[in-house]
Amino acid sequence: MATPATGPSVLTRRGVLAAAAGTLLLGACGRDGEPEATVIRATGGPELVIGATLELSGPGAALGVGQERALAISLEAVNAKGVPVGNLRRTVRLEVLDNRSDPRLAARQATELGRRGDVHALLGGTLAETSMSVIKVAQELRLPFVSLAFGDAITVPLAQRAFIYKVTPDAGDVARRLARVIDTGGLRRVVLLAEEGLHGDSGVRAMTGALRTVGVTLADTVRLPRPEDGLARAAETAVAARTDGVVVWATAPNSGAAARALRGAGFTGQLFFDAGAVAEETLEDHNVPAVEGAHAVHPASLGGSTLANSSATGRAYRELVSQYIRRHGAYNGFAPYASDALLLITNAAKLANSVDRGRLRAYLQNQITDGMAGLYSFTPIRHSGMERHSLGVYRVDGGAWNRLS
Repeated sequence: MATPATGPSVLTRRGVLAAAAGTLLLGACGRDGEPEATVIRATGGPELVIGATLELSGPGAALGVGQERALAISLEAVNAKGVPVGNLRRTVRLEVLDNRSDPRLAARQATELGRRGDVHALLGGTLAETSMSVIKVAQELRLPFVSLAFGDAITVPLAQRAFIYKVTPDAGDVARRLARVIDTGGLRRVVLLAEEGLHGDSGVRAMTGALRTVGVTLADTVRLPRPEDGLARAAETAVAARTDGVVVWATAPNSGAAARALRGAGFTGQLFFDAGAVAEETLEDHNVPAVEGAHAVHPASLGGSTLANSSATGRAYRELVSQYIRRHGAYNGFAPYASDALLLITNAAKLANSVDRGRLRAYLQNQITDGMAGLYSFTPIRHSGMERHSLGVYRVDGGAWNRLS
């Protein structure tokens, strides 16, 4: 479990966040013109080295930047005491690369990190497409990879995902909860507006079955193009179905853009979001009029349930929120998936008494961990570990997410 503390420095692309005893050496990797790696190195001691490929620029930055911020804060807490691995206490060295939301670049970064003998695990990929590009590399190099992306195909088929794990909730769990909210609200016909790609594909399959189970008619399924390709036609098609509700299955910033397009097309009914919409960008000023009153299903940490928890994880979450607000001005409650990925990898090293890649993989897949975003239960036949009971229902009221159940 993570324990909150302030301690050894963290060096990010924004520079030094704090300074403490020891020497920090900044290293870079990559070809000319490519993003540099941010390296945290504590002098003179053994290390647990984790490579991170994140969307710090490009369309995925709405999710990736927030994860980088949370990860930096959590890393300070871990390195305040180090990670006990066997009879050694290791410092975590994190190398963060900006994949620019480009799957090909993410794959190249994973290859370069994985072929080095000193990198023990990978995390990252807030977009399904970047995570999928890393999966093949991680499997070939037998390198544990914890994905931060939405999309059920990330961890299945299991035979081809032995070294792959995911911290986001499964589409089926989110869809069943959304369907119950829609049914309880008395809506009988809805439209599904799903983004293109793996995440949207998961949503179409999951929502179709979930709505059928509760007896709600899916009047139409419309695929949502990228904002730069124009959303007006997709929004107009959704509105033409004349329903009282639209389910937007898309990650930020597409989710907020879709809400604006729907309102612009004259839709006045209820909006419902999957967990991918919950990011700082969704509640920015230009989106608030469109998303006010919308419902979302998301891990329960968004509503602050972890804040009331006196466990080590609860204290770590309170410290994360406090530090995030102090450094970045506001904390909008997105789940710190990267912080949980860090927690899972360090726990695996503790349990394995080793940083060997194969042993880390074995203990990742046999781990029950109370994370900041929710409870994770990984097994050899289930590498998508977020428990469905960790999900909550939220509504946007006054420009903020408020938990209903």
